[in-house]
Amino acid sequence: MLDVRRLHLLRELDRRGTIAAVAEALTFTASAVSQQLGVLEREAGVPLLERSGRRVILTPAGRSLVAHADAVLNRLEQAVAELAGARDGIGGPLRIGTYPSGGHTIVPHALAELTCRHPLLEPMVREIDSARVSDGLRAGELDVALVHDYDFVPATPDTTVDEVPLLEEPMYLVTRAGSEATRNGKGNGNGNGNGKTLAALLGSCAEVPWITARDGTTGHAMAVRACQAAGFQPRIRHQVNDFRTVLALVAAGQGAGFVPEMAAVPSPAGVVLTELPLFRRSKVAFRAGGGAHPAIAAFVDAATTAVDRMAGSCRTAV
Repeated sequence: MLDVRRLHLLRELDRRGTIAAVAEALTFTASAVSQQLGVLEREAGVPLLERSGRRVILTPAGRSLVAHADAVLNRLEQAVAELAGARDGIGGPLRIGTYPSGGHTIVPHALAELTCRHPLLEPMVREIDSARVSDGLRAGELDVALVHDYDFVPATPDTTVDEVPLLEEPMYLVTRAGSEATRNGKGNGNGNGNGKTLAALLGSCAEVPWITARDGTTGHAMAVRACQAAGFQPRIRHQVNDFRTVLALVAAGQGAGFVPEMAAVPSPAGVVLTELPLFRRSKVAFRAGGGAHPAIAAFVDAATTAVDRMAGSCRTAV
């Protein structure tokens, strides 16, 4: 009989790439992970791992077993959700991940709605980059999370995570009022790009400094690839993950940047927002099979309600 906990370790090795990374994520020692994977090989009766230099990679049998592990762990999440649904009321801890701008826009409204409906629930919020959410969910550090992806940086398919679409919003080019980039821009300066191409809208900012998210984030990759698609390599001066800081730096004459619609309200005086043919999509993510869990379903409902209430006011303000 194959042990489910060892199947989980094998799946984490497939996702994380090294035994050391698995050990760190799951708070085991590397030797303990190696030992448990060795036991799993004996249970399976065929080699699951092979050495490749200093790394361990999965054999074809190992990769096949990971696919079965996905299905088994998915069904276990469904079972946990079904048992939770049989209890009276919704309560206890709910560990929520969020990207920074979601943390000061969607999350506060969602938590107000959530705690009003389910006062025994204990939401706990942790800021995390979308690229790390699936690792956090599989490791049990998170139960549910807000994630996003951008045009030019599509999300990588992940069979261990299920997602519910939440919001699609346009991105805006932010420039300082009166700057050369704004004067030479092709948009009309009041939030409408007039149907111009991305290259036409960004072209005036090819020589100015840029403010982007930090290296390794989806926001940074989006900014760089959007500028490259417009025909130039951005000269990055500042790297910050908070869109409010991006707006403040632009207002201070520190360069140009991108912000999504929901993070553009309110904007400081002295900045110009030009809508781009570029979008960010936000979703609620959770472990595959866990969508029917009452606490997760309650958060999805609360987040959806929060977005519905916010979207109209954001569109009007911008």
